[in-house]
Amino acid sequence: MSPESNDYGADAIQVLEGLEAVRKRPGMYIGSTGPAGLHHMVYEVVDNSVDEAMAGHAKSIQVRLLPDGGCEVRDDGRGIPVDQSNSDPELKAAEVVLTVLHAGGKFGGSGYKVSGGLHGVGISVVNALSRRVEVEIDRGGTTYRMVFVDGGNLTERLEPLKPSELTESGQPRTGTTVRFWPDPKIFVEGIVFRAATLTERFQMMAFLNAGLEISFVDERTEQNPEKPEQNPEKMVYCYEGGIKDFVRHVNAAKEALFSDVGYLKQSEETENSSMEFEVAFQWNTGYNSDGLHSFANGISTIEGGMHEEGFKKSLTNTINKYARDHQFLKEKDINLQGEDIREGLTAIISVKLTDPQFEGQTKAKLGNVPMRSLVERATNEKLAEWLEEHPSEAKRVLQKAVQAGRAREAARNARDATRRKSALDGAGLPGKLADCASKDPRESELYIVEGNSAGGSAKDARNPGTMAILPIRGKILNVERARLDKMLKNTEVQALISAIGAGVGEEYDLDKIRYHKIVLMCDADVDGSHIRTLLLTFFFRQMRPLIEGGHIFIAQPPLFSTEVGRNKIYLKDDAAKSAFIAEHPNHKNEFQRLKGLGEMDAEELWATTMDPARRTLLQISVEQAVIADEVFSILMGDDVESRKHFIQTNASDVRFLDI
Repeated sequence: MSPESNDYGADAIQVLEGLEAVRKRPGMYIGSTGPAGLHHMVYEVVDNSVDEAMAGHAKSIQVRLLPDGGCEVRDDGRGIPVDQSNSDPELKAAEVVLTVLHAGGKFGGSGYKVSGGLHGVGISVVNALSRRVEVEIDRGGTTYRMVFVDGGNLTERLEPLKPSELTESGQPRTGTTVRFWPDPKIFVEGIVFRAATLTERFQMMAFLNAGLEISFVDERTEQNPEKPEQNPEKMVYCYEGGIKDFVRHVNAAKEALFSDVGYLKQSEETENSSMEFEVAFQWNTGYNSDGLHSFANGISTIEGGMHEEGFKKSLTNTINKYARDHQFLKEKDINLQGEDIREGLTAIISVKLTDPQFEGQTKAKLGNVPMRSLVERATNEKLAEWLEEHPSEAKRVLQKAVQAGRAREAARNARDATRRKSALDGAGLPGKLADCASKDPRESELYIVEGNSAGGSAKDARNPGTMAILPIRGKILNVERARLDKMLKNTEVQALISAIGAGVGEEYDLDKIRYHKIVLMCDADVDGSHIRTLLLTFFFRQMRPLIEGGHIFIAQPPLFSTEVGRNKIYLKDDAAKSAFIAEHPNHKNEFQRLKGLGEMDAEELWATTMDPARRTLLQISVEQAVIADEVFSILMGDDVESRKHFIQTNASDVRFLDI
């Protein structure tokens, strides 16, 4: 490319003032301008209200999706301060909070000792990315109001409006109400909120804050055609048992090993800081050892951190000591491994601390070393007491852990047999794998294809330099109901492990993966959906780092085809079909439904589904691991009633239904 200009002087350097930077690079602040970023806007506002609850000043949060597409969040906290700002004499404190990045009461002042919103960008970012924001503050017996438009332009100043309404106790109401309408110029993929996505988050926040009531109402008539506008359904989440109720909820689709939910709590406080640790736990009869979920100040720490490390270490040591003291392990027996003890364990760890240090911008891993020490000390002492006070439950836990240890030993040989022998010469790879020529995982893709017929077409269609094809026959083992030793005897599971090359389970090593893109390519029918779910369950339970690293994708083959003249046209989904009909009202040919990848020849498969220049891939992510854990347990577990209820509840969100 030829240079456009040699002129590069001071006038080429731009400084983006205030909220302009947010509108210029929104992804830096909310992750994306797609559905995830859109919903993140709601979370930013709600998290401010949750911080008020954690500080002991709010008991209820009300969220409404408004008929015109806006969102309202109302709490009964103290209300944003309305007095003069110390940082800008021309603005009130609340105006600064709404218009200045990194402004707030969470940087070591007296406003909050514990907070999930740490960077002070939440509500100002929402303002920057909205076409309109309305804020009402009830404080000191008076209601104040301000309005912003087009990304943060203040049109109505913060002035006293009227006396605040009275609460049931007869006292003036306090709190903050925020209404915002996302800017369609920013969220070009759409500004329609998905209620189920929001309520999953709200329910989790209610679990993590015992006694906090979070209510949700969807007033959008187009989203709820059966419900009259004047009487939309109200959902209320409030759990007096907090994380103990959370564990019961996650284990609802599983068979608990005992009815009791254990609970430990410890806190330390100084003049300038505080740390609090609580954990609720219960074992079930399942075989998964990934049921430990941790949170710090209400933030899901999906990569763990010091609080998880402290609990895991202490759990292993304490259980082993109890096992030896009570003769579950003899003198000659080796200690139980952590994975043996955690098999079937569902545990929720929640810590709250004044100055959390998160590794990475995603706040996925907690780095505070003192928290690890607190968790270890508390678990060593209090878990030992719980075991002594619950001998029947302890016996069942130890019996299950000993059985898990034996199964682990039995699985060792099977695991070694399926582990890839060499990353260079391809030794040990499954015979049906058509590997790619490239040895660079960053450019290599593995297509897992349903059936030998489609696998043959895919082999002919692919770019052999970078695309590998692994056909799988039938439906793989449901790993939700099997221990690792049984799983590793399954031919299709062996092929997956060998092809990917990074091991399985506790020994999984993401650095050894042979492909950075793993694409599930299944038919667009019920059987294809089932196979996809079985594969996703396997990856989530045994290779979760693949999902967390963004390496799993779902191919999106077209659902329909038709002909215009001599040209065959492929339509991705029902929306594309409707758009085509609208654009071609006189089209005579029929909208044929494509059900099988095997129906396409190699040329068609490449053009519609595999060509990087034209294909559409759906990336799989796990933003809330605890929700994913619950969903996989419901869909793939033994509880038929839970599965039936889940399907009925979520039927309206299905992309298409094959009947």
